[in-house]
Amino acid sequence: MADAGLRGLTHRAVDGAAALPAGSTSYYFRTRTALIGACYRRLAELDLADFDGDAPAVGSDRNAAAGALGALLYRWLTAGRARQLARFELSLEAARNTELEAELHQAGLGARARAAAVLAALGARRPQESAELLAAWTDGLLYDRLAGALARSRPAPDRAELTATARRMIDAALTGP
Repeated sequence: MADAGLRGLTHRAVDGAAALPAGSTSYYFRTRTALIGACYRRLAELDLADFDGDAPAVGSDRNAAAGALGALLYRWLTAGRARQLARFELSLEAARNTELEAELHQAGLGARARAAAVLAALGARRPQESAELLAAWTDGLLYDRLAGALARSRPAPDRAELTATARRMIDAALTGP
């Protein structure tokens, strides 16, 4: 379904992909909006689980934080590419559909809370505001590399480059607001 985009996200397609009897998905998610919301929640859960897998070892070490964020970016640009593209596509749908706004907002709060905790441990004066900047920069980098104008012509993601970029983003967030 990730290859077909939002048009490919139907109750019938989910039933088929999950090898469920026809109508199973619509029993739990009556409307297309409910189905999209459930997908968005699940993508957010998976992203937070990825973040939680790397961040706890960071402590107050900027290099460790940059390494963890660089590894996360690398994972999301390679093995997690389809999931991130789906997240962006669902985010755009949520921005246009008031019934989905709460899902988008809640997912954004979870990611920013985790980033704020890391930035607070690193000494940020205003960790929440710094987390908002870091989240925006992270999403911007991901979007640019996955769907931006040069996405297809860029070389494959490089861990060292992503870690260096992550260090610059963290340093800027810590000296920010």
